[in-house]
Amino acid sequence: MIRLFKHYIPHAVLLLGLLDLFLLVAAGELAWLTRASQAGIEVGPLRERLAPLAGFALTVWLAMIAVGVYGSEALRSMRYACARLMVAISLAIIALSLIDFLLPGLTFWRSTLLFAMVISAVLLVADRVLIGSFLGTSAFRRRVMVLGAGPRAARLRTLAERPESGFAIVSYIAMTDGEQAVEEAIARLAIHDLGRFVENLGASEVVLALEERRNALPLKDLLRIKTHGVHVNDFSSFMERETGRVDLDTLNPSWLIFSDGFSSGRMVSSAVKRLFDIAASGLLLVLASPVIVLFALLVKLDSKGPAFFRQTRVGLYGQPFQLIKLRSMRTDAEKDGAKWAERDDPRITRLGRFIRKVRIDELPQVWTVLKGQMSFVGPRPEVPRFVADLEQQLPYYAERHMVKPGITGWAQINYPYGASTEDARHKLEYDLYYAKNYTPFLDLLILLQTLRVVLWPEGAR
Repeated sequence: MIRLFKHYIPHAVLLLGLLDLFLLVAAGELAWLTRASQAGIEVGPLRERLAPLAGFALTVWLAMIAVGVYGSEALRSMRYACARLMVAISLAIIALSLIDFLLPGLTFWRSTLLFAMVISAVLLVADRVLIGSFLGTSAFRRRVMVLGAGPRAARLRTLAERPESGFAIVSYIAMTDGEQAVEEAIARLAIHDLGRFVENLGASEVVLALEERRNALPLKDLLRIKTHGVHVNDFSSFMERETGRVDLDTLNPSWLIFSDGFSSGRMVSSAVKRLFDIAASGLLLVLASPVIVLFALLVKLDSKGPAFFRQTRVGLYGQPFQLIKLRSMRTDAEKDGAKWAERDDPRITRLGRFIRKVRIDELPQVWTVLKGQMSFVGPRPEVPRFVADLEQQLPYYAERHMVKPGITGWAQINYPYGASTEDARHKLEYDLYYAKNYTPFLDLLILLQTLRVVLWPEGAR
């Protein structure tokens, strides 16, 4: 994987993305040449079209990222990839047509965009047909050797067997005589020179998966491996990189303290984040006001009670604030106190089910963002009662409050709606990853992929 602004991106995804960007520029140029030939006008020098070409390619590319074209499912399934490609190209063409209407001359003519859409679809689908099978092979899989043969090693084996996995385990080394969860592990005593053994296997990385590290850390072996030019990683850091979440089962305070994260550079990131929140929330409030007013009236007509729902939530550093949303439940929904939403929850109104699926009920929260109590991106704010219970049951739950809560977030786009303590535990792992690694780049990635969650609301309740 390649680390970009503290976030890991698989080599296959990065290479495919760059190739797609090149093909989109080529598609834009071919579309312009075709339209110019059809209209009988001069093609003109390429430098005069660089801005429209870049605008076209970037818009379509960002739409592809937003709808999940580079997700694990799209890399494995041609049918899935083609469906998402068509949605991305259609959305991008609509956006570019709107830009051309509002700012004529800034992008291609709308007639040229029709050619660009067709050519882009052909090139991008052909690209995946030609190299799709190659991306699914071991060409981009890192060769990993695991030091350990216990439950942690078994977890790594399960992770490596997933179709979207970016690594393959070439060997397990049993470092102790204890019970083994991986039967095929080789005893450490059977290997004379571990460094040479790693080199012969062609391993590019060694993962330390010992169950008990106290007085058992094989420093001599690790030093020998390191001096052979092989990357050495501990279990928690490896899991964080491969899964995009912090593994609570193996997390300890020393890892949080000494691992890369929570850096002083986040002061700049926080300033950029706040400036974006102010600008975007102000603009969105102006644009979304008619929608909010319309659905507020519909909520009033659909069921008795106020149009807006207000509730105390826990925000930055554990401070309470008032969250406001369009009401999607009956007014007596929490007469016995707050509780988790359920699948097909009977408390949700007819209109409420719709506005939850398309996230319209979230729009009034933009005002909370403008006031600075929330951000567009961050962990989902919970009610004080849930927070008090979860802090007792889940380790490190309070650490998620070290960043502002958000309307969308890393957990929201990676894990379906949670309605139990176990779901809260899984979402906490993603929230901790975000709190530890957030940058404007990660925020942009989350904002883009929120469109995927809105279009395909698998977890909305």
